[in-house]
Amino acid sequence: MEKMISSEFKIVEEPKQTLAMNPKKFAMWLFIGSVVMLFASLTSAYIVRQAEGNWLYFELPSILTISTIVILLSSATMQWAYWSAKKDSFSQLKVLVSVTALLGVTFLVLQFLGWKDLVANQVYLVGNPSGSFLYVITGLHGMHIISAIVFLLIVLVSAFRLRIHAKNLLQMEMCTTYWHFLGGLWLYLFVFLLLYR
Repeated sequence: MEKMISSEFKIVEEPKQTLAMNPKKFAMWLFIGSVVMLFASLTSAYIVRQAEGNWLYFELPSILTISTIVILLSSATMQWAYWSAKKDSFSQLKVLVSVTALLGVTFLVLQFLGWKDLVANQVYLVGNPSGSFLYVITGLHGMHIISAIVFLLIVLVSAFRLRIHAKNLLQMEMCTTYWHFLGGLWLYLFVFLLLYR
């Protein structure tokens, strides 16, 4: 009887645990992927159009270098804010998220001043394609920075309501990832524009 019972039971392997990602994080990564594709296509079109000729060559406004330093500093303050959230250092978290948002606004102001420099040097949105590409590329990046600043303000409100802490970091992680991505994207665009102006 024992032999019959044991032969009827088969050893079944435990199912392997599937890799899971929070749906919000997954949506954010899909969005980041689409932004990468957008800017990859824009920079590719820039190179192709430049090779066709009738291209106005000009110096990038020096203020864009300052804006690059500002966005890199903001990435550092954002990372510091994330580490503060992990340690439940609430006052530090609030200050650092606020500083990051302020640096983001400063970046946008510097970009706008860069546009003013371009206009002063007779580089316009309409006219030669080199100027058009520059305005479109920097303008689209600026729009994404605005969306990230809105995200930072949402995180700041959550920080004041003590909803961000060591056991609830999803919103902070997503905001940090998005901010670092935009900083890295600007660095790529800035180097690209320096090389292919």
